Amino acid sequence: MPYLYLHGFASGPQSTKAQALKREFQAVGQTLIIPDLNQGDFTGLTLSRQLAQVKDILYTQETFQTAPWSIIGSSFGGLTAAWLGSDPSLTDRLHRLVLLAPAFQFLIQWLPRLGEPQLRHWQAQGYLSVYHHGLGKALPLAYDFVLDGKTYDDSQIQLAVPTLILHGQQDDVIDPQVSRDFASRHSQVQLIELASDHALANVQPEIWQAVRQFLAL
Repeated sequence: MPYLYLHGFASGPQSTKAQALKREFQAVGQTLIIPDLNQGDFTGLTLSRQLAQVKDILYTQETFQTAPWSIIGSSFGGLTAAWLGSDPSLTDRLHRLVLLAPAFQFLIQWLPRLGEPQLRHWQAQGYLSVYHHGLGKALPLAYDFVLDGKTYDDSQIQLAVPTLILHGQQDDVIDPQVSRDFASRHSQVQLIELASDHALANVQPEIWQAVRQFLAL
């Protein structure tokens, strides 16, 4: 069975969580595929582009053309995975989802922190300088990211895939309440809250234990 990891916003395949999980998968004889969702063009990133990229992987990865996939998504990658799990065309392509601090209500939580003057400047200029943790430098992000994101309403996600959510109770980036609310609306969602923040860096063993049990690795 193929396994896919979707990294978070302004992150990359070499992130700490991605590489830690890759090593754990290797230790049990499995491969965790970690695509670069930046596609060499962080400036043009949108949720729609990310969804299209992952759907292309699910359908074209030659080694796994007939097998259902399990997807692990972190933060914005977790939001992406949730939307994929709600896509009727992918019902037969997906087995299970694991969402790590999924970025539900991403724009609602992020944009107010930028402040109204910076938001107006972003809209007027078309670009916002964002620090990219994966590349270690600031990069411009097009305002299309916001326009595209506003076309997605998380309340419309209707998961058809068994899903595990792991969320830190001290997360000050994505309020854990959004995962609680999401889980309460979906009977096939299991939520585990951890004593951690958004990075979940201090609970890697707990994450792997939960992932391994949920995916029957």
